[in-house]
Amino acid sequence: ACLVYVKRGDLSESVYQIVASKRMLNDITTDLQDGLHLVLCGAGSPLPDPQRSGPCALVIAGETMLVIDAGTGGSRNLSAMQVPQGNIDALLLTHFHSDHIDGLGGLAMQRWVNGINTSPLPVYGPKGVSQIVTGFNMAYDLDASYRQAHHGDSVAPLSGKGMLAIEVAMPLQGEQTLVLEKDGLTVTMFTVNHAPISPAVGYRFDYKDRSLVISGDTSKSENLQRISQGVDLLVHEALSPNLVMALNRGAASAGNATVEKITHDILDYHTSPKEAAEIAQAANVKHLLFHHIVPALIVPGSKTAFLKGVDNAYKGGVTIGQDGSMISLPSNSDKIITSKLL
Repeated sequence: ACLVYVKRGDLSESVYQIVASKRMLNDITTDLQDGLHLVLCGAGSPLPDPQRSGPCALVIAGETMLVIDAGTGGSRNLSAMQVPQGNIDALLLTHFHSDHIDGLGGLAMQRWVNGINTSPLPVYGPKGVSQIVTGFNMAYDLDASYRQAHHGDSVAPLSGKGMLAIEVAMPLQGEQTLVLEKDGLTVTMFTVNHAPISPAVGYRFDYKDRSLVISGDTSKSENLQRISQGVDLLVHEALSPNLVMALNRGAASAGNATVEKITHDILDYHTSPKEAAEIAQAANVKHLLFHHIVPALIVPGSKTAFLKGVDNAYKGGVTIGQDGSMISLPSNSDKIITSKLL
């Protein structure tokens, strides 16, 4: 025992090496069944939440990997979940609120150096995406030059730095705009209502015989309901009005006028859990996954309060998302498999 104590530093280094080697060899994507898979790399909102980082989702369809939104912490969660960020094919943005884009620079950098990519990360989005991408590329230009100078082309070829903006035409109500087609995967964009924020969109993903929709931020949307008809999985944002109003009253009691105003204002451009459940029921959705959870569910019983009215509105499966929540839709099957990667 005394010898182990004396040598604990050396032993720790040996164990650290073994663990590091094992983790670097792991790749969660290699063991996935062929199908459509959704992973939440960030299930939260701008409000602090110990279980939920900024909005970020990963869609895996066959060999294709797409990230939707890039909130703070998303890239680090992908690393923790042993997702090979160098293999990310593209990133899609739903809108340009800061909590959906503030992790863009780090994600693009990780994708660049982890895959020794020789072309920038494609970033799809509605009008305005070029402004966002240009700004991040400028901000990270010095960082890229430092990494290239230090590591060279074997790690950081300059041709692969940063991002490339690809603007997608906004679809009319009831219509979808094709974003991309790749190896059996079709991705389309549709409009949602996040007024006064515009543009704001959601995305539908169809791969072989499976399908899912990601809402983006929106108030209750008939257009989203129409686009979601019959999908296997609806990934929908959700704000609990009763819990947010509790925050509002708490802010008023504390004399915090700013938080009182914000918690009042955000009520009109998000969807309540019950409203999302009504959409899922009307659209005959197989499973409903809540993300962009507002507010943080940290008080005992708050999950029950968050789900108020959901059971009566929707008869399918329901998951309250956390960082690492994963839902798999194997092809040639009607299975919906839920798991947790963090």
